[in-house]
Amino acid sequence: MALCGVKPGETVVVLTADDEWQDNAAAFMAAIQALGATTFNLNVRRGQKNAVGVQGRHPLVGNELAMRTLKSADMVIDMVGLLFSREQAEIQAAGARILRVMEPFHVLRQMFPTEDLKRRVEYAKDLLEKAKELRFTSEAGTDVTYQLGQYPVISEYGYTNERGRWDHFPSGFSFTQGNDGGVNGTVVLQPGDILCAFKKYVESPVTLKIKDGKVIDISGSGVDAHLIDSYIKSFDDDRAYAISHIGWGLNEKARWYQFSVSRQLSTEHVMNALSFYGNVLFSLGPNLEVGGDNDTACHLDLPMRRCSLWLDGERILEDGEVVHPAMRVDRHA
Repeated sequence: MALCGVKPGETVVVLTADDEWQDNAAAFMAAIQALGATTFNLNVRRGQKNAVGVQGRHPLVGNELAMRTLKSADMVIDMVGLLFSREQAEIQAAGARILRVMEPFHVLRQMFPTEDLKRRVEYAKDLLEKAKELRFTSEAGTDVTYQLGQYPVISEYGYTNERGRWDHFPSGFSFTQGNDGGVNGTVVLQPGDILCAFKKYVESPVTLKIKDGKVIDISGSGVDAHLIDSYIKSFDDDRAYAISHIGWGLNEKARWYQFSVSRQLSTEHVMNALSFYGNVLFSLGPNLEVGGDNDTACHLDLPMRRCSLWLDGERILEDGEVVHPAMRVDRHA
């Protein structure tokens, strides 16, 4: 909360649903009070628990009193999951900064943000804002190009001290969206890449053919191709095939192998997977977060290993390693 600039005279609302995250909520309120700010817990009834990967469906929809309360706050700690929703955009537009927190304490401690992480993530944001083209490839056959410039860039480094700004604690990457119709090529998911919606690793190659910003074919001989295809089809929404955000991971504290070693996987979100150092964060589905109009409920984050990535021909990643000097860290120091 100190990194978020919480100070006397501010009001910080901790937003929760049902009995979820009550220990984290209590800890945040204690920290906020220790910094001299006013805080309270706004608890809403979820009704039914959101499925992993289904965004923009939450209990603030139609709750005008809760929305007025949140929009009047200086800061909101979001433990409900407002991502990819019009309600989150409204709260930000009112000036409240938002910090999403949906990981258990051991992950928050492991991936705790630093000012240097912020520096590297903001450097990546600056590069993305200037770039007109992003291309990433892999030895497995990935070769896809994004035309850039239509949509803004969002940075996530784990805290927020700017009016109206959103972040996610913990995290560690910047991302944007390809221009409408401006993404073309092939993505080949390989064993070790991650299916965040299912909290599992890819076990068999999956080839995604992309034309004009949409996946037009999903193929593969193993179960993963069928799993992805069946999951997308279950939403009965053609917009689920749209290419969503793109970026790369910069948090050296995040662990690619977390799903394999965690003893509390049922309570963990996917921030280790999204943020691990050197991943290419390829995704399908909604783009409300960058100001688009695709609000499909189907969101697939697919962090990929061992890819190379360029911005306007400048190499950023090489075979899954960050090679740009301004964003490199010595992970063995």
